[in-house]
Amino acid sequence: MTGLAAFDTLLQSMGGLGSVLGIPVRSLVNAAGLAVLAFALGGGIGLVHRWYADQTVPEGLSVLVGLSGVALSLNTDFALAQVIDDQTAILALETAVFNVSVFLAAGLTAAAGGRAGDRLGAGTFALTGGDRVDREVSKVVRAVGRVVTVDLPDTEDIGDIEGYDPVPPETKAEFGGATLVFPRRLTVEELRKRLVERLKTDYGVGQVDLELDEDGVVEYLAVGSRESGIGPSLPPGTAAVPVRADPPHAARAGDVVQVFRPAAGESGPERVTTAEVRGSADDTVTLAVDEAEADAFDDTTRYRLATLPIAARADREFASLLRAAEETMGVATVAEGSPLVGVSLGGLAVSVAAVRPAEGAVEAIPSRTRTLAAGDTVYAVARPALLRRLEAAARGDADAEPPLADAAGRSD
Repeated sequence: MTGLAAFDTLLQSMGGLGSVLGIPVRSLVNAAGLAVLAFALGGGIGLVHRWYADQTVPEGLSVLVGLSGVALSLNTDFALAQVIDDQTAILALETAVFNVSVFLAAGLTAAAGGRAGDRLGAGTFALTGGDRVDREVSKVVRAVGRVVTVDLPDTEDIGDIEGYDPVPPETKAEFGGATLVFPRRLTVEELRKRLVERLKTDYGVGQVDLELDEDGVVEYLAVGSRESGIGPSLPPGTAAVPVRADPPHAARAGDVVQVFRPAAGESGPERVTTAEVRGSADDTVTLAVDEAEADAFDDTTRYRLATLPIAARADREFASLLRAAEETMGVATVAEGSPLVGVSLGGLAVSVAAVRPAEGAVEAIPSRTRTLAAGDTVYAVARPALLRRLEAAARGDADAEPPLADAAGRSD
């Protein structure tokens, strides 16, 4: 108010010129002050949004906040003018032009303030260590407890999963020792699932064996890769071979066919093998065959295919599904003194596909009430973490805890 009073005194000292210029100059000063207010409000919301969400503030939000402050200021001025000075020219042409001009200027300055506040926040919070935490959130956000961080083991402490191709060392180096950020209020199991998904999606890891303690700290981490393309859907012991052939009418992927090689003379076509169609494009057909028969094909012969009646291939279907799932199969032999002796199969937190006793035939899909004895070999399907516990308990390792069903929620 002191500045405006001094400005009015200066205009009065100018005489007639001051009275002519007083109204427009004063309006310009008021408009500039409201534009500065909009810039400050837009910059403030940009700074807060960068701190809270670590994202650029939407331009519409900064403009809305800036205009809200300007509108509140104008309404307060006009209300006081009516009550104190009994001025009723709110809807006068000069007032309308002034309001529209102020709102246009305030909208532009609020948008600029939002961008300035965002840049200030990005630079400030980066200095606090935000970029070192996977570029997801700043240290300020972590300090107020809205997220939880998980530190991964160093590269040399990350193991390989047996039965899967090893992950390249350079891939392990990308996430070895990294700190990943997740939302709070996740259970240990939810945190484990999200961490496994992050490793698979962000780093292209095919299989993850992960154990967390009750505080969410990584106790064990092993990874394995899975070949891309048709490889993961092929059962063990088979290979995919492309051949030149005319695919049978209506043949689809998964159909079983007999493969014939044209023979010279009157001997007729020669049967090469029985295969499974995996795909076709023009005159090229991809066949799944046993590895031992893959060398029987060449790229110069045009083969003939004959579709066979549909036959169930439970072994291949099971192997394909197993390789595409998170679970895998493990085998463990129960030793003397193992804590598994006397435990029923239904009490285990794994799916038992078969049991081979020390003497006798293999029992496929055994009853859940069957109890284990020393010498039994258990074929189980579960996540690698549970299989490692099963194998340790079967060997009778010290402090080994068998994966019991009542503890599955905590162990998973």
